[in-house]
Amino acid sequence: MEYLTVTQAAEKWSISTRRVRLLCANGEIEGVIRKGKLYMIPAETEKPLDKRKLPNKRKRGEFADILTAIDIKKIKLDSMRPLTVGETQRLRDEFMVDFTYNSNAIEGNTLTLKETAMVLEGMTIDRKPLKDHLEAVGHRDAFLYIEEIAQNKTRLRDTEIKAIHSLVLMNRPEDKGVYRRIPVTISGAYTEPVQPYLIEPKLTELLAENEKRKKAMHPIERIARFHLEFEGIHPFIDGNGRTGRLILNLELIRNGYPAINVKFADRRRYYDAFDTFYHDGKADDMVLLVAEYVGERLDKYLEIVTT
Repeated sequence: MEYLTVTQAAEKWSISTRRVRLLCANGEIEGVIRKGKLYMIPAETEKPLDKRKLPNKRKRGEFADILTAIDIKKIKLDSMRPLTVGETQRLRDEFMVDFTYNSNAIEGNTLTLKETAMVLEGMTIDRKPLKDHLEAVGHRDAFLYIEEIAQNKTRLRDTEIKAIHSLVLMNRPEDKGVYRRIPVTISGAYTEPVQPYLIEPKLTELLAENEKRKKAMHPIERIARFHLEFEGIHPFIDGNGRTGRLILNLELIRNGYPAINVKFADRRRYYDAFDTFYHDGKADDMVLLVAEYVGERLDKYLEIVTT
């Protein structure tokens, strides 16, 4: 293997020799060999990312390690070749089926992953309820809608929330896009959803708080917290979970992160994150869950563009 001196690496990367030595000393360059005061750097090593220039540096707080790792992955991905139209379409379609299956399954839909894919291709599954078919189609349409409006970088509004819910609950025309008018309880939950007359003011308050948090909170932590609090308000008679996860993805996409898919297999951990928040007031479990899913999605894209 060929190696570069600190001076040669500095010239190659257009940075100072002092900066190269600091990167070597901090272990930020892989494969470095130290001989006394000299550093030998593998010749094919790419220029390390300058972590001083990472976005959201002052907003990571107690989640600094995982959020820094995510921001580094995002910068790497943004700097690499873009996916082709065909690659993007294929990955989007695969994700949409997987996301639709898992999000609906969490709420009790009986379609399998394969059956969900078939329904989204226009097929009818024998002996499966019409409701389950309509939920799959509605969720697919809602995901396509959030992809479309994600290009609009404006603040999240209640009109968008109602529009998403209208697509999710397409099989319930009398309830879609309408805030509930009766009190409800969530079986086994530590919180009780607000009374109907408080839904609009509480949601308005949450949307305003979401805007304020943009100045001081990392996007992923802010989005995870919004998800926790939105589900606590429980504004609709049905479809709150699916709507909430779609809103979560809308906000991730708007902030340059990939959409995530909370797996049906992870539903216990997902529910426990709500319990922890409403019992102890701690959002850590949900923030870490969302962050891990974002990191996994970024890893998948990085693997594709580097092979």
